[in-house]
Amino acid sequence: MPEESIRAALVRAAAELGVPGCVPRLERPKDPEHGDWSTNLPMTLASTLRRPPRDIASDIAGRLDLAAADVTSVEVAGPGFLNFRLSAGSVAGELAGILEAADAFGRSDAGKGRRIMVEWVSANPTGPLHLGHGRQAALGAAIASLLEWTGWSVHREFYYNDAG
Repeated sequence: MPEESIRAALVRAAAELGVPGCVPRLERPKDPEHGDWSTNLPMTLASTLRRPPRDIASDIAGRLDLAAADVTSVEVAGPGFLNFRLSAGSVAGELAGILEAADAFGRSDAGKGRRIMVEWVSANPTGPLHLGHGRQAALGAAIASLLEWTGWSVHREFYYNDAG
């Protein structure tokens, strides 16, 4: 998984700088122009290393083994962010994994069979219908299905609202 290989490369680089055991946080940038993954690790290391975050970012970028991390480029941005662009092979590998998993893609056992109840309300049959009523019905059903998909034992309660 590219995220894990990037994180491992960042941990190695931080250890080389004298900060072992750090836990880099990776995020998907809001703007795709900033790459596929981003980290603020240099800014979090600035006080420990007593150096400007941009200098730390440049130092880390120079120490990364991009090929091992399935990354084509890393750039220093802003006050000390590192932005990563994944290789085409890495992206293709992820897609191959999704296709291989087929209908099981995204499933997990996070809920471990624990019971949960999802309840939602229908439209009031004595009043005028609007788009919000359909939205609520679809949202309740979708939430219940997603919870089942992740290992929960879901009990559905769909209340008919006949007050009015």
